[in-house]
Amino acid sequence: MTNPFAVRITAALLAGLLAACATTDPAPMTLATEPTTSVAQADERLAAVAKERAAIEARYAEREAVCYEKFFVNKCLDEAQERRRNALSAQRAIEIEAERYKRRLKVEERDRAMAKAEAEYQAQEAALAAQPPAPPREPAALPPPRPRAAGERQKQRERDDAESLTAAERAENVKDFAERMRKSEERQKEVARRMAEREAKAAKRAAEEAKAKADAAAAAGK
Repeated sequence: MTNPFAVRITAALLAGLLAACATTDPAPMTLATEPTTSVAQADERLAAVAKERAAIEARYAEREAVCYEKFFVNKCLDEAQERRRNALSAQRAIEIEAERYKRRLKVEERDRAMAKAEAEYQAQEAALAAQPPAPPREPAALPPPRPRAAGERQKQRERDDAESLTAAERAENVKDFAERMRKSEERQKEVARRMAEREAKAAKRAAEEAKAKADAAAAAGK
């Protein structure tokens, strides 16, 4: 026959073991991330996320060690893993929002730089197009006709002079066009070079700021 007193003792022991396995702190909830408003704030949040992740892993390691000393090991481990997952998820949401802000800001800065460079280039092209064309060269006066005694030699010389003048004009026009094209290409190369320098300076500045933030965060965590 079952002893009622033994049953009550067993139930009390099981209830105590269940209560001991549960931790007192509630599982963290994922909160809505406030929007980032500056690069400095984004860097601070990223540094804080890295620090908090290390703390989450440390707390999880402590809970895991405690769980192995309890009666219901698997239940205790599951609860510890769930808390770790929720905490990491919350930090990941903060990290995603901060990185998205920095990427969007970088794209906007690049677009503004490209728009400015394009506007400068268009202004240069407009100024070049507004310049009046060079006046056409007046043909050189032909020598007065010689007496008809020169005959066909004089006519041939006049034809040669006219053909030489036409060829010279064509060569001059080709030369002017080539010079305009060369100047236009040089302006385009100069615009591209300036944009590359601006992007390089911006990238260098961003890297230096990120390094400084990381160094400061590392120093603060020591």
